[in-house]
Amino acid sequence: MQMPSTIKVEIKRQANPNAPATTEKFEVPYRPGMNITSLLGEIALNPVDVTGKPTTPVTYDSNCLEEICGSCAMLINGKAMMACSALVDKLTGPNKDQTITLAPLSKFPIVRDLSVDRSVLFENLKTVKAWVPIDGTYDLGSGPRQFPQVQEQRYPLSNCISCCCCMEVCPQFNDVTNFVGAATIAQTKLFNLDPAGAVLKEDRLRALAGDGGIGECSFAQNCVMTCPKGLPLTEAISDMGRDVFVQKVKDLFAR
Repeated sequence: MQMPSTIKVEIKRQANPNAPATTEKFEVPYRPGMNITSLLGEIALNPVDVTGKPTTPVTYDSNCLEEICGSCAMLINGKAMMACSALVDKLTGPNKDQTITLAPLSKFPIVRDLSVDRSVLFENLKTVKAWVPIDGTYDLGSGPRQFPQVQEQRYPLSNCISCCCCMEVCPQFNDVTNFVGAATIAQTKLFNLDPAGAVLKEDRLRALAGDGGIGECSFAQNCVMTCPKGLPLTEAISDMGRDVFVQKVKDLFAR
């Protein structure tokens, strides 16, 4: 079968947060095995649209190029995906004639073009104290031992790459609910299971019990279907919902 010579791509662009959004169309030379990141690189090499008009290279975030850093998340053909692992051959249809559409994540402030400000996730992680509270530069010795069963629970949660895809597809993540999202809840479980991190367990659960916490989750399960790393997000949400309830009962009787 004759392979296509070019790939059609349509990109939603915005020069700055206050500029009007526009759409530009490109045709990029096809190569087998291309991903969206390499496609954007081809545009950067020759930033000319389909009409032959010179334009600017498309701004987007990327770093590791192997689905680890989480920075290249965007809407690809309307779905929240990682640009580095989204293969062109799987996005253009069987005849390679379908136009690929690219747009920034819709629930985060625009920086420029496909780049968005996802700092809300990191602020949410601060709210639930998603870290192990160990200070000092001195040698603390070996850490506390963990049962293999606990390690098996923690390892999948540690694979979160902070891509925010779960937040993008969540119907409850918006300015009205201030819902922290599945990623933050999953990291709460991760650090609550840590022998050293458990010292802050009650603080984390109280944070999830508050405004925008776990009570806002409608359990739509869009997050677990979208997560590029296959994290057990609905299980984490369910477990944290139980723990938050138990903590609220404890706090009630401790008054």
